[in-house]
Amino acid sequence: MPDDKYDIDVLSVVKSQGYDKYKQKRRSHSRDDTVYVSHGSESEIKEVCTGIQQKQLFNDEECTKIEECINEVVRNGENNMYKEHTVDRAPLRVKYFFGEGYTYGKQMDQKGPGQERLYQKGVVDAIPSWINKLLVKPLEDAGMIKKKWVTSAVINDYYPGGCIVSHIDPVHIFERPIVSVSFFSTAALSFGCRFSFKPIRVSEPVVCLPIKRGVATSIRGYAADSITHCIRPQDIKQRRAVIILRRTYDDAPRQGEVIHHHTILNSDRNKNHSRNRSLGSTVNERNSANHKRPRHSEGNTPYNGGSLPKRRRSDADAKHRELKSKKSTKDDKPKKHHRSKSESGNSPEKHISIVEKSNQRRAKPFFM
Repeated sequence: MPDDKYDIDVLSVVKSQGYDKYKQKRRSHSRDDTVYVSHGSESEIKEVCTGIQQKQLFNDEECTKIEECINEVVRNGENNMYKEHTVDRAPLRVKYFFGEGYTYGKQMDQKGPGQERLYQKGVVDAIPSWINKLLVKPLEDAGMIKKKWVTSAVINDYYPGGCIVSHIDPVHIFERPIVSVSFFSTAALSFGCRFSFKPIRVSEPVVCLPIKRGVATSIRGYAADSITHCIRPQDIKQRRAVIILRRTYDDAPRQGEVIHHHTILNSDRNKNHSRNRSLGSTVNERNSANHKRPRHSEGNTPYNGGSLPKRRRSDADAKHRELKSKKSTKDDKPKKHHRSKSESGNSPEKHISIVEKSNQRRAKPFFM
């Protein structure tokens, strides 16, 4: 039976915008007293949190023992003791693949959801025995994962200011849940953020979930599949490592295999996720509604009774004006001449378009 002794009430640790700030001021000034504020609506926060489970599984002594093993992995990586694809280095973050590794980001031959691929078998090192003994076994005993379920273990080693951009773990590669355990320091897992670069900036999160040292976190459902998650650089204030435990599908695509993209998108496990390309639908509608490029809808094409494209409408207007001018030349009746305001001595009012008005009010560029 699962042990509920160390369960954490996720909703109780997630603080909304209405959280009383004076409570934060009254606390001691330790590093772990940072308040991570969520900016989503009450319904959004609740929807995300329903797919999150947390347990304080590891005490200080157990954390110290696991952290020594992580440091040993780091030393082995620096001494080139691992296979080629086991270690992936990035500024302020190093990733270690064990059991299974996969392509992502710039490593992908083709960009976009569903294009991620597992590496060929044998190109990354096996899962270390200490991970199975010190992490997997306690997680199995706590009921967070099934026995012999884990096939992939990834260690992300972050240094102050390190981050990982918003993403959804490839749904055609990994089963749910996604389980992780945090070490060395307290940080936060943020949901529904948008990143921009040069310089790097991150929007306010829908949910900002604090994760303390020794806490195991499991995400599934809406939290794993319908909204992105990330690690923000401002939330890594000192070194932090996380060990991510997952199970790969037996038929997950691998590098070198020719698999049609539509086959992946139409698979049963991906039907609910193909519509979520970069953010969850709720977040995407809220944040990018005013930034979408205008497109003709299906009912607005010239082939099914809709209005004509803008170029054709302008041609029709030109023909209409030409016919009107010909008709006016046939009319011999003299027309009364109206003096313009400039002729009468009054200068005409200059017409300013809406675009010009907005440009006049526009602030200086952000990067200046």
